[in-house]
Amino acid sequence: MIYDNVASCIGNTPLVRLSRVFAEKNVTVLAKMELMNPGGSIKDRPAKYMLEMGIQAGTINHDSHIIESSSGNLAIALAMICKLKGLEFTAVVDPKISPANLKMLRLYGANVVSVTQKDENDGYLLTRINTVKQLLHSIPNSVWINQYANPDNWRSHYYGEAREILGQINHQIDYLVIGASTSGTLMGVSRCLKEVFPAMRIIAVDIVGSILFGGKSAPREIPGIGASRIPELLSANEVDQVVYVDDYESALGCRRLIAEEGIFAGGSSGSSISAIEKLLPEIPAGKCILTLLPDRGDRYLDLIYNEEWLEMVKQRHFKQATDTHEEIA
Repeated sequence: MIYDNVASCIGNTPLVRLSRVFAEKNVTVLAKMELMNPGGSIKDRPAKYMLEMGIQAGTINHDSHIIESSSGNLAIALAMICKLKGLEFTAVVDPKISPANLKMLRLYGANVVSVTQKDENDGYLLTRINTVKQLLHSIPNSVWINQYANPDNWRSHYYGEAREILGQINHQIDYLVIGASTSGTLMGVSRCLKEVFPAMRIIAVDIVGSILFGGKSAPREIPGIGASRIPELLSANEVDQVVYVDDYESALGCRRLIAEEGIFAGGSSGSSISAIEKLLPEIPAGKCILTLLPDRGDRYLDLIYNEEWLEMVKQRHFKQATDTHEEIA
């Protein structure tokens, strides 16, 4: 098949059995390889879907200037799709954006506005959102995609990878393990699969320092998982269990993937791998676990795959463990 453009190649990603990372366990662990989308991440799906639904609804036209708060995969995906559709795009980013992501945005021709002031949660998310709102008043014909509240975010996953999974698998899925951030992926995939597998348990993976499920706000380094603000899309009552991992555990999960499976994946993928490892003692033999690997590892060379960064989060990991032990004692 010859596709019309690169956006037509989004989706139809393979499902892979992780037979080496969990080789000694009597469970089946399957991973949807979303990192194989043309823009390098799962965010290609909502970027394309939200833009196309906006065009169909008439809220986006050929003069629209798209704005979004994102320092990572969604910004890159929007930049790619907006380039194909001839739309102006501005990404509101913060100082934690990786040099690789910033360079990719500029190569796609995106406008970049960087905030520097931290918000009340010692992060940048609220500052980024406030900046988006200011830009809506100053940029003519501007449209905020609003990944945090736009229902087409979760619908893109419901009608996208979740439907694909149902066509790829021929047996029961017992556990769905997905990293949470804007919650579009978590909500969309779980809602679709629950219709076919009503007994399936929904396991959300969150990062230490995120407040999504009642955690305490604290510094965290890996983008794409966790949040310092609860998104409007999140329906926590649809989640059966939350597993927390920290930056160091996530990095170890990524390094296990590349060492044992040859899969070069990003931070939230490692988070899910470490979460599954924590879950395994309570999962009966013969069960099937499904997870998603959202993005490629090349965007994390300065983070997860950098030895100095790994040593920094390692020290933080063991300090937190010591502090927790002392509090219990």
